[in-house]
Amino acid sequence: MKNIKWTDLLIFVIIAELVGTVSGIVSGGSFGAYYDTIAMPPFSPPGWLFPVVWTILYALMGVSAYLIHSSDAPAKKQALDIYWLQLLANFLWSPAFFGIRSFGTAVAVVIVMLVLIAIMLAVFGKIRRSAVWLNIPYLVWTVFAAYLTIGAYVLNG
Repeated sequence: MKNIKWTDLLIFVIIAELVGTVSGIVSGGSFGAYYDTIAMPPFSPPGWLFPVVWTILYALMGVSAYLIHSSDAPAKKQALDIYWLQLLANFLWSPAFFGIRSFGTAVAVVIVMLVLIAIMLAVFGKIRRSAVWLNIPYLVWTVFAAYLTIGAYVLNG
């Protein structure tokens, strides 16, 4: 990468972080208390881990989107459109799970997220491989989140 436009990079990271923050606010913000009251499947991490992991993942997403934005690839608009769409789906998961407490809706949202992340990675891969690698932790965590969400649906539905 030639010249980093630090302002642009910062904007992409901040927007991604704001998606998580605003999603949490819209959801009511009392995740820990609610999380501790529902039955969760085996290997469920403690509630405090989620904001730590998501903060890191949103930063990585923002950096990857900046890498696509800063490319000269003809497909960068399509790639960023998919990025914004998957970020919207990501935004909707917390209100579904924690806000309206609809595990079924949360399962649908997380499945849509996984499909959109896979599409995003395929399109990003045609532009910048490093943007794909930055999102591998996001994909893995979302697969784990799908397991947890489906588990919550089964155990509490």
